[in-house]
Amino acid sequence: MTNLRHYDVILAPSITEKSTLVSEQNQIIFNVAKDASKPEIKAAIEALFGVKVTAVNTLVRKGKLKALPRLRWPAEGRQEGYRHAR
Repeated sequence: MTNLRHYDVILAPSITEKSTLVSEQNQIIFNVAKDASKPEIKAAIEALFGVKVTAVNTLVRKGKLKALPRLRWPAEGRQEGYRHAR
């Protein structure tokens, strides 16, 4: 893998409260490209930072839905039902 591809795999470090807590256990959280595999992530971290990676864990987060002010639609994975009393 070329050096430019390493920069395409690792997008940015994730700076959150959880990432600062796990940094005490020598773990670092990065945002990576969606099409990156675990071996690519491992190779990119080792090449860019010069460290030995022992394990790579990945997580795919779902995005938030956007809504226009006058339009409304249900969130993904949910179904709206209307009940009419007669």
